[in-house]
Amino acid sequence: MSPPAAIFESAAAPTGIKGKVVVPETANATVDGASQTKLLDTFGGKWDQFKFAPIRESQVSRAMTRRYFQDLDRYAESDVVIVGAGSCGLSTAYVLAKARPDLKIAIIEASVSPGGGAWLGGQLFSAMVMRRPAELFLNELGVPYEEDPDMPNYVVVKHASLFTSTLLSKVLAFPNVKLFNATCVEDLVTRPGPSGSAQEVQIAGVVTNWTLVTLHHDDHSCMDPNTINAPVIISTTGHDGPFGAFCAKRLVSMTTIDKLGGMRGLDMNSAEDAIVKNTREVAKGLIIGGMELSEIDGFNRMGPTFGAMVLSGVKAAEEALKVFDERKRECAE
Repeated sequence: MSPPAAIFESAAAPTGIKGKVVVPETANATVDGASQTKLLDTFGGKWDQFKFAPIRESQVSRAMTRRYFQDLDRYAESDVVIVGAGSCGLSTAYVLAKARPDLKIAIIEASVSPGGGAWLGGQLFSAMVMRRPAELFLNELGVPYEEDPDMPNYVVVKHASLFTSTLLSKVLAFPNVKLFNATCVEDLVTRPGPSGSAQEVQIAGVVTNWTLVTLHHDDHSCMDPNTINAPVIISTTGHDGPFGAFCAKRLVSMTTIDKLGGMRGLDMNSAEDAIVKNTREVAKGLIIGGMELSEIDGFNRMGPTFGAMVLSGVKAAEEALKVFDERKRECAE
């Protein structure tokens, strides 16, 4: 029988997080080409002597849980919450975090893997097509793309995953951003407007739960949620689906708007311009961008082209800064 775990406790169990962030240098090949990587220099031919540093299982648990619950505490009051970490939501987060490092930005994503449909192009094909001028966003990220002189109106990223992984890595590197994936937004936190009517409601945060809990509300007893307060919510959950267009549909059910326009048939030329131009604050404190707008306004579907997603994200970031500064002024008065 194993002894009680308590005998392995140090006199004082760790309560905080200490240490520094280490940013490794990129490993380069040696000049003479004798070794291609530092990793092979370190490990190559020495596997018989290989051994990991010792650890106790509880240390692993504490390393994860301390940080997660510290993040829950820190981001319970956020400046901006982005609902949905697809191409539009991540683009919004990138622009916002870079422009305003003073803002706390929480991203809520229902899936385990962020990125939405941007890991592949259309019909599970690899290449990602972006119409000009969306290549300016690729230039900003440093993502290479192909140009065809015979087709001057668009560019092609060789694999959508190259774009998505690059964008995701840059977003997660910002110290003022926290991604809560495998987490659903189940509702909106609201405050009454000046008249007290449903149409003038103020969105003041989001109601969250782990996705696996959300999926089982119908076959388990009550499992209450958690909350995050924020003066600005940006919803980019895509068109209607299992978790799609959530905030748009919720606005209807709480009678803030009368009805959804409903996404219309595919028309790339119409849809992409409309999505970018109409990214906006649809209810006080709630900005909607990306394909979720098609459900609000009845825009056309755009299909497998992603320029509108990233540039809607840029506009959503601009709108968020306006709304945030406006709320800040209101609170100061």
